[in-house]
Amino acid sequence: MGRSQELASRLQEVLLDGRWVANTNCKAQLENLSWEVATQKVGNLNTIAALTFHINYYLAGLIVVFQGGALEIRDKYSFDLPPINSQADWEKLVNEFLANSETFVQEVAQLSDNILDQPFVDEKYGTYLRNIEGIIEHTYYHLGQISMLKKLIAVTDA
Repeated sequence: MGRSQELASRLQEVLLDGRWVANTNCKAQLENLSWEVATQKVGNLNTIAALTFHINYYLAGLIVVFQGGALEIRDKYSFDLPPINSQADWEKLVNEFLANSETFVQEVAQLSDNILDQPFVDEKYGTYLRNIEGIIEHTYYHLGQISMLKKLIAVTDA
């Protein structure tokens, strides 16, 4: 298995169906969640919906680059979650996140291994490898937050 396929496998695990590192994944945490829980505030922490949007924002932005487009995402917009006022709004976000997750995994799997060591868009952003590993680490970080928020909300609602 090449490096790109190994990275794709790690992404598949954290985003869609793995259980090895965190004993869960994003898809498992987000499916069957009500919009009320997804948008419930716990102190000054981000909501589950905001974290979902945030992870998806970076996936979508990097997919554009992988498909030949420009890097147009900016950190300052990564939490600009549109209002979630219904279950349909929440499910739309989750479905977009899951579709982008699948696309991102496929795009990484299709990369030639030699591109992984090349600069990503601009040398200041590091290599493709660094950016893909960054997505993996970033997603695990926020997956932990989502898992904790779900437990805090369950305790609060009990």
